[in-house]
Amino acid sequence: MPGTAATASTWLLLEQAGPWGAMALTSSHLDPVLGRALEAAAQDTGVRIALIRRPGRHADPGMPPPVRQVYAAHTTPGNVWVRAATTTDPARLLGLDFAALGRGDHRSFDTALRGGPHTGDPLALVCTNGKRDRCCALLGRPLAAELAASGVPGVWEVTHLGGHRFSPTVLVLPHGYVYGRAEAGTVKEVLHGVREGRVVLDGCRGRSAWERPGQAAELAVRRATGEDRAEALDVVLTTGEAPRWEVTVAHADGRHWRVVVARGASEPPRAESCGASVLGPPARMDVVAVRELVVAGVG
Repeated sequence: MPGTAATASTWLLLEQAGPWGAMALTSSHLDPVLGRALEAAAQDTGVRIALIRRPGRHADPGMPPPVRQVYAAHTTPGNVWVRAATTTDPARLLGLDFAALGRGDHRSFDTALRGGPHTGDPLALVCTNGKRDRCCALLGRPLAAELAASGVPGVWEVTHLGGHRFSPTVLVLPHGYVYGRAEAGTVKEVLHGVREGRVVLDGCRGRSAWERPGQAAELAVRRATGEDRAEALDVVLTTGEAPRWEVTVAHADGRHWRVVVARGASEPPRAESCGASVLGPPARMDVVAVRELVVAGVG
């Protein structure tokens, strides 16, 4: 699973009750014109937009909720934050500076939506977008319901996170680590770790702030060193191109590692998702080598 998380430096989450289609921003009760405008505004900015809803039954009321929850979360080490707001008009999201959000500047969110820092519990976002892939509904919705029923705060259902074959899959904010084949006990452990500033490695697919080679490299350094502090490591350089990369991972104490990552293929051939009609070997990120570098003035 390492190196398979969705990539986004910043997540923008909008509450949208009712059913979601395969392409949720344009196939839900959200105005599809607004959905297309939001997709266009976020393109190539590092911002990924997703819809969220509260766990439970989703009878179709045919009417939008009067007040919607909105979150923005930046996941890059050294500048991690979650901002929260509510709105009665989701079109206000078009007033955001998406390029600035992608860089980690939340001022337009605070101004356009009268938002502020999220001071509550970590967010656990369980993919339940069954129209995109039925595994997410069959496995994700029971997980979200179990977590909510057991009193875990901050649980939401969310649209497509990618990696259907790892369902149920969960995005945890503020740090942006994604988990696969998650169970309720694991998610509770992950959330407990977040409150202590720690990363749980079991089932971790990677941190969304980085591209997939960087995700795999950072997790490999964590496993090699036993480092579990969420903000201790940063991916500072990635060179090369598919199918082989060299990734430099830096520690807050000045240590550096060079990690060689190669794109491999999982065998035997299988479907990428429940709805896939063609079998094939899914791509994976294989860590070939992890080497600590000698940096002047360190050690």
